Amino acid sequence: MFITFEGTEGAGKSTLIRAVGQALGIPKSRIIITREPGGSRVSESIRSVILNEQMDPWTELFLYEAARAEHMAKTVLPALKSGKTVLCDRFTDSTLAYQAHARGLPWAEVVKLNAAATRGIKPDFTVFMDVDPALGLRRAREHNRFEREGVKFQQKVRRGFLKSMRLDPDRWIRIKAFSGTPDEMAARILSAINKKIDGQGRKKHS
Repeated sequence: MFITFEGTEGAGKSTLIRAVGQALGIPKSRIIITREPGGSRVSESIRSVILNEQMDPWTELFLYEAARAEHMAKTVLPALKSGKTVLCDRFTDSTLAYQAHARGLPWAEVVKLNAAATRGIKPDFTVFMDVDPALGLRRAREHNRFEREGVKFQQKVRRGFLKSMRLDPDRWIRIKAFSGTPDEMAARILSAINKKIDGQGRKKHS
């Protein structure tokens, strides 16, 4: 499976991803935990530029897509082809939420660029860690330039995630951030994934 995790700043994605990885009950050697931007040597170098330098929104978008293309080529696609489960902290929905909805770039153009950078690969499931952006910013640890843009910006980002969810509801699992221990939330996520898989199976045979 390819499972992505999304949310505004400070939603606690990194901690939850590790808990989900443990809850899957498969060998660690069969699980890849990665992130965007990043996840490969070149992509991590691009990440440093994105998170620390001020730039035009279009420049920001193209850097994200460049990092994603390299990440897909060097990390995600090889793992999926070898039958591994990939858990990714942020993916294309973050680009839609941040660069399209919050920055105001054309949504349809960002969709096209996402598709090009990913070779058309989409997540099987996307977990949305929903949190009040003000609370998330108080809990955020990375202190990058996106956090410094403040609550109003993060509120726009959250609305961007909700728009993506409305457009493709079958893929999404929405969970309230900090609504239990990481292990408890991981168990709820896996239960929701299993229900969706069962539902998809029933649709195929109906």
